Amino acid sequence: MTAYTALALQMETRVGAGIGAAIDRIATRVGGSKAWLGPELRLVVLPEYVLTGFPMRESPAQWRDRAALDPGGPEYRALGAVAADHDVFLCVNAYERDEHFPDLFFQATVILSPAGEAVLRYRRLHSLFSPTPYDVWERYLEIYGIDGVLPVARTELGNLAVVASEEILVPELARALALRGAEVLCNPTSEASSPQLTPKAVARRARAVENLAYVVSANSGGLTGIAIPGDSTNGGSEVIDPQGRVLAQAGPGETLVAAAELDLAALRRARLRPGLANLLSRVKTGLWAEEYARHDVERPAKGVPDRAELRARQLEAIARLHG
Repeated sequence: MTAYTALALQMETRVGAGIGAAIDRIATRVGGSKAWLGPELRLVVLPEYVLTGFPMRESPAQWRDRAALDPGGPEYRALGAVAADHDVFLCVNAYERDEHFPDLFFQATVILSPAGEAVLRYRRLHSLFSPTPYDVWERYLEIYGIDGVLPVARTELGNLAVVASEEILVPELARALALRGAEVLCNPTSEASSPQLTPKAVARRARAVENLAYVVSANSGGLTGIAIPGDSTNGGSEVIDPQGRVLAQAGPGETLVAAAELDLAALRRARLRPGLANLLSRVKTGLWAEEYARHDVERPAKGVPDRAELRARQLEAIARLHG
């Protein structure tokens, strides 16, 4: 399949309403979107942490016990059934446990196939206030390997990968995934939107152009159940093509308007065409690998990282950069 419709499904996040209720709403919204957009709809990206909201003052142990899912658990099976019922690849962002790291939780983005199976599981690598695989780096690599850290799913919809939330601001991640073959970058997010270009909106366009890739970015359609004003993160879900053009963009609220056709045949032709625009083919990997190796910036955490340690680690990195 070289052309299909992708949807950044903008949904409200209802903190405290329950994971089961959120999955029921996802099933309803995906079903309605499929009915409206037609059988060409094959990829649906959901907003960041749409099942639970995000940790505020909770410790890693408290949030793990309150909100984290088990890989392969009943919640993922229910979401897999949504994908199967509507013949879509469903990209969902959630917090989850890992039996190898019982004291931690990770923010994971999972892509579920129309067979109801997980074809990709990506754990967020950059987070200011939550644990990441980098905090247990050597052991994580030993268990999952680099392919488990930077996964690319080769599917009938092309090569799918995930850049979670603010990681769109990290050019190295998107570039690494593109070098591994990624053609479509799914970007579940929950961010401040604005009529003006935000830093993340600028970054989405840049990541698309730099890597000759589509970006499908689903933002929250509001947050309820917490003290933060609910419309602080509301709107701006979008689909961006490999030239950085916005193909579709949502206003505020729950909506399916951020949907557009992805033309993989055109993308693949562009990647095979020499010229100035083929930036991916012009990357001087050896040069940058040597330069990056000279700089010691952020280091893995020591033990189970709490907010105080994560903040201290950033201050140490700033000191190494500018001391």
